[in-house]
Amino acid sequence: MSQLKLIVGLGNPGQQYVETRHNAGFWFVALIADQFNIELAADKKFHGLTGRGRIFDTDVRLLLPMTFMNKSGQSVVPMAKYYDIKPEELLIAHDELDIPAGSIKLKTGGGHGGHNGLRDITPHLGNDFHRLRIGIGHPGHKSKVSGHVLSKPSPDDQVAIEAALGAAMDSLKLMVTGDIEKARSQINGFKLPNS
Repeated sequence: MSQLKLIVGLGNPGQQYVETRHNAGFWFVALIADQFNIELAADKKFHGLTGRGRIFDTDVRLLLPMTFMNKSGQSVVPMAKYYDIKPEELLIAHDELDIPAGSIKLKTGGGHGGHNGLRDITPHLGNDFHRLRIGIGHPGHKSKVSGHVLSKPSPDDQVAIEAALGAAMDSLKLMVTGDIEKARSQINGFKLPNS
């Protein structure tokens, strides 16, 4: 059981993207930073906002790449290598088209699934890190995907996504302290109260 040393949230920098679906990974890391009073500050070396703090008595670094999604590797890879963080010590939170808003899944390994942020990271770090897949739903046709991920969720979807993020926060201690299997069971079993 490896404790987490780095939690990354994927998204796009800039005020116009703050509330868009593609920034769901940012939202998760922001919740952690807020709950544990970890200040996120610009770090030129890693092209992102970084922070470090004690989370459930574990020394954890946080990272929000400021490179835009499709260049996330330019931020994540140097930081993971600089601090000698192994894949099993890394959690990357990202939006996920293939599951509906209000669903959330914890997965270890696998391909990038067409996600441009992961696509830019896996050639350099391999596939064996943990992913927190935050469901945003699929617009129905691939021609609509870009507009979908770069737009705000509907009010109902926003509530559903926030509930799913709350479930992930409830399992954060398990993830951070290395009990990934128990965390996976809890997170993957999450259902919206009215679904």
